[in-house]
Amino acid sequence: MGRKRGGGATPPLSDEAQRTLDQINGLAWLLDSAIRLPGGFRIGIDAILGLVPFLGDAAGVLLSGFIVRQAARLGAPPSLLARMVMNVAVEGVIGMIPLAGDIFDAAWKANQRNALLLGRYLENPRGVTRSSRLLVSGLLLLLLAFMVLTVLVSALLMKWLWNALAG
Repeated sequence: MGRKRGGGATPPLSDEAQRTLDQINGLAWLLDSAIRLPGGFRIGIDAILGLVPFLGDAAGVLLSGFIVRQAARLGAPPSLLARMVMNVAVEGVIGMIPLAGDIFDAAWKANQRNALLLGRYLENPRGVTRSSRLLVSGLLLLLLAFMVLTVLVSALLMKWLWNALAG
């Protein structure tokens, strides 16, 4: 029987696509949750790599990039790929902060987030594409607003400085 997509039955994934999805899920688990710590919390080798300043984080981002590349190969739309790249970027940038970044990296689990997003996309392409577009558009609008605000504040500061020095 086919999997459900958006309320209707669809054909199952091809054998190759299913192998790719299984590979992505396995790599995401290895990177984010393969090691059980006392108390039940799980970390992956990505968190261990992150302990090596800059190089470990770069290696983690490269491994995470493989998951995004495989998602593209499975036909994920640009909005979903952008969302996946943002998950990796957040983990990579914050992960560069000593200690706090390593803790964040262990908790954020970008690879498992991305594997879950891809799985949800394969189950409901239209819904996940729509939500990804909304998220990416919203973040781009926030970035644009931040840039405009930065320019306005800079202009006001320059005007104030000019008046203070001229007056």
